[in-house]
Amino acid sequence: MNPFSRRSILSTSAAAAGGLAAAAVARAQGALQPAHLGRGASDPGPRDTIRDAENPDILNPPPTDQGTLPNLRFSFADSHMRQTDGGWTRQVTQRELGISTTIAGVNMRLKPGGTRELHWHKEGEWSYMLYGSARITAVDQNGRNFVDDVHEGDLWYFPSGVPHSIQGLGSDGCEFLLVFDDGSFNEESTFLLNDWFTHIPPEVLGKNFGVPASMFGHTPPEEQRYIFPLPVPGPLSADRISGNGAVPESFSYRMLQQAPQKLPHGQVRIVDSTNFKASKTISAALVEIEPGGMRELHWHPNAAEWQYYLSGEGRMGVFASGGNARTFDFRAGDVGYVPFAMGHYIENTGNQTLKFLEMFRSPTFQDISLNQWLALTPPALVQGHLQLGDQFTAALDKSKRPVV
Repeated sequence: MNPFSRRSILSTSAAAAGGLAAAAVARAQGALQPAHLGRGASDPGPRDTIRDAENPDILNPPPTDQGTLPNLRFSFADSHMRQTDGGWTRQVTQRELGISTTIAGVNMRLKPGGTRELHWHKEGEWSYMLYGSARITAVDQNGRNFVDDVHEGDLWYFPSGVPHSIQGLGSDGCEFLLVFDDGSFNEESTFLLNDWFTHIPPEVLGKNFGVPASMFGHTPPEEQRYIFPLPVPGPLSADRISGNGAVPESFSYRMLQQAPQKLPHGQVRIVDSTNFKASKTISAALVEIEPGGMRELHWHPNAAEWQYYLSGEGRMGVFASGGNARTFDFRAGDVGYVPFAMGHYIENTGNQTLKFLEMFRSPTFQDISLNQWLALTPPALVQGHLQLGDQFTAALDKSKRPVV
């Protein structure tokens, strides 16, 4: 006879379930709780404790946070990954981060020889090389061509409507960030070479190129050419084609060769149309903040800010009109956004260098320092507002210090 009755099995199962539930509560209670400075209470669950731990300033916002600012953070790790035999791509656009109306971003990986199909789009394209090397090509409206090899830390910019291509080099290809000057941009709505050939009658193609119409009608479909493998190209010199001359302003820029502005707790490189002349619609800053350092309290008077975090951990506090404020946490691969003219800071909360890009839909980089503004305002006026005493006004700095 079976020593276990149905009742004993059910009671044992119930006890096990109760034990699991108790264990879950214990784990939740051992995790970061939404209780801070005498406010809030524990959360016994269900909950995503890993996600909560990644966003401590959302779970326990500083008491200075107030109001209902929209979400200003999205991670590429939460984006749809499109994979092909030549690499992969994913994007953060206004669809994913609704507040981001001015800029969209694409993260792309190409295998060695992996090729982003010849194409163009209505938006200007700015890019930062994250890893490896790539060969880029373009032809402008006057038939002047461009070809270059770009490496980690290099930039490129293709104006709207200019056709171009990207191909992975070396033994492991490349990875890069693409930034477009329109938040509603969609990587899947670009103008593609193969797609156009597929939708032109063969007799029209024959007439256009001066060859028999029978040559056409066999173009590989777009889904086979979006990102696809080709042999790794040879020396750069072999791809330099003589014709109508080179583009007057280089479409590439060696950002890391630019001397940074060094500060006690970090450094900054600023690139816009004044030094990367081809980049007419996107300006950027590469910011590095050491542990304990902070991107000073500031705002941008000419554009909203789109951020991409390269390494480290940080938090951003954003101040809006009407006394609204909110704090967000960031790490590598995250995107941040600061709406136009809102005050903010970015603080290194980790134990390694916090490194990120600030990007703007503007030909020039502009920011206003809170410290500098107050230092250059009559002291009596500042004191009348803040009533912080002479020690505060004496500490104000008339020079701008992007990292403090």
